[in-house]
Amino acid sequence: MIMTASQTIRLETELLILGTGAAGCGAALAARQAGIRTLMVDKGKLESSGCLGGGNDHFIAVLNTDEPQDTIDDLVKAYLKPSSGYSEKQIRDWGEVMPAMVGFLEGEGVKLLHNPDGSYLRTAGRGEPAWYINIADGQMIKRLIARKIRSMGADVLDHVMITKLLKKDGRVVGAAGYNVLDGTFYVIRAAGVILALGNSCNRATANSTGNPYNTWHSPFNTGSQFVLAYEAGADIINMDIKQQATLVPKGFGCAGMNGINSAGAHELNALGERFMGRYHPMMENCPRQFQVGGTYQQQVEGNGPPFYMEMRHIDAESLRHLQYTLMPGDKATFLDYCEQRGVDFATAPMEVELSEIEFSGMLATDDGFRSTVPGLYNGCVFYTFSGSMCSGYLAGRSAASEAGAVPDLDGLEAEIEAERARIAAPLAPRGDALPQAMFEASIRQVMSYYMGFVRNGKGMEVALERLAFIASQADKLSASNMHELMLAHESLHLLQSSTLSTLCSLERRESGRSIYRRSDYPEKDPALDRVLAVRRGADGPEVFWS
Repeated sequence: MIMTASQTIRLETELLILGTGAAGCGAALAARQAGIRTLMVDKGKLESSGCLGGGNDHFIAVLNTDEPQDTIDDLVKAYLKPSSGYSEKQIRDWGEVMPAMVGFLEGEGVKLLHNPDGSYLRTAGRGEPAWYINIADGQMIKRLIARKIRSMGADVLDHVMITKLLKKDGRVVGAAGYNVLDGTFYVIRAAGVILALGNSCNRATANSTGNPYNTWHSPFNTGSQFVLAYEAGADIINMDIKQQATLVPKGFGCAGMNGINSAGAHELNALGERFMGRYHPMMENCPRQFQVGGTYQQQVEGNGPPFYMEMRHIDAESLRHLQYTLMPGDKATFLDYCEQRGVDFATAPMEVELSEIEFSGMLATDDGFRSTVPGLYNGCVFYTFSGSMCSGYLAGRSAASEAGAVPDLDGLEAEIEAERARIAAPLAPRGDALPQAMFEASIRQVMSYYMGFVRNGKGMEVALERLAFIASQADKLSASNMHELMLAHESLHLLQSSTLSTLCSLERRESGRSIYRRSDYPEKDPALDRVLAVRRGADGPEVFWS
């Protein structure tokens, strides 16, 4: 039997950082610079955890040069929208720390690319100006950052999945979880806690391969960032519109579309037509939701699949840079994929497909990167490598400046023991066991069918009924080993996060602010250009406009 009292480890720290991806590393960097005792915890390993563990080929940086649209004011114009959930100060703070993060990365050996005149090689992307610094050997970034973080004296707890935030007198005072390899139970108390587990919920749908682990971003992010905060009473926002998708090379989960589009590629349908001009004046280099929507519409009309990215008109040097430098930096196996499928950007168009839908959201966050629950900070505010690392840094800086005495956990022992039992429950033998794979596949079936690129109110109501039924079977969830136990708890987070996303999407009665369209509300409603939030109430989720 695992997780007995003798297999419990109790730790304490000034700042507890949950998640060791880009955001968690940014938070640890700020905290250690401030001299704060820091403990980082993740179910993965620091050197390879998070989306950044697979690599990245761009870093957004506004550098205040004489290049067009290269100021923090321009960054504010691009990101400050009534429904974004961001404040102007948050965006300005992001812009102000960008140069320091660029310097940090380059100082640690990350290969940020330069033009012959010494300036950074930056390209446009996703409808934004030329802010994206190109990176070579991006698959090595995380290892370089991890080496520095460890050398700075941050304590690191690898392979521990946090399953519960601990609260006392209305304040988050620590967390509980277990080692996913050997089952050791951990109880950690801290003066402050930063959630940096990633703004994504994957495995709710799949691309055409049907493999839920063949995803754009990390398949091991299944909404823990939102679920842990929700269960602790924090407000979660934008689960209705922060839903993402992209195009991916056919059968290859990692995208690389930012580099492909910014290089000047043309997307073609099965008729050989370049069609994106029908959906956005910026063509393929538009904000990603429009390319996703345009591709889906062409598919509905019978003009695809297949879809292709035509790149043969691009100059040879740029194509080589794209295929052999940028794309492998996002996922190291890309050139293996190219060899197996005969992909050569210079000789033929590359087939692409719509990716899975990644459900997302954000903790409601103030200008100090605090959540709505005292003691809990949000390290995942902005997206992308730059947004994640800088968000984490800003959260770490804020939390470090406010760190007080480490609280005790008196009065929480019954709650802690209940959590230990809940974690281990799927390992107990039972006659009516529900295997983890079947349990999770049921969630995916509901979300794929009712929460796709086109959805409607009645369908989402049915989805909520089906998800509630799946939740009613959760006590039968079984695992036969430690790996399955981790997947089981990921599935439970996936279920809760999917339910919140569906509930919030049902409330937003319009189309046009995300990658999906509501067939019953096909137009954008200007009155709904605001933030929708959800929190845990006495009788379940409470959705409200903030």
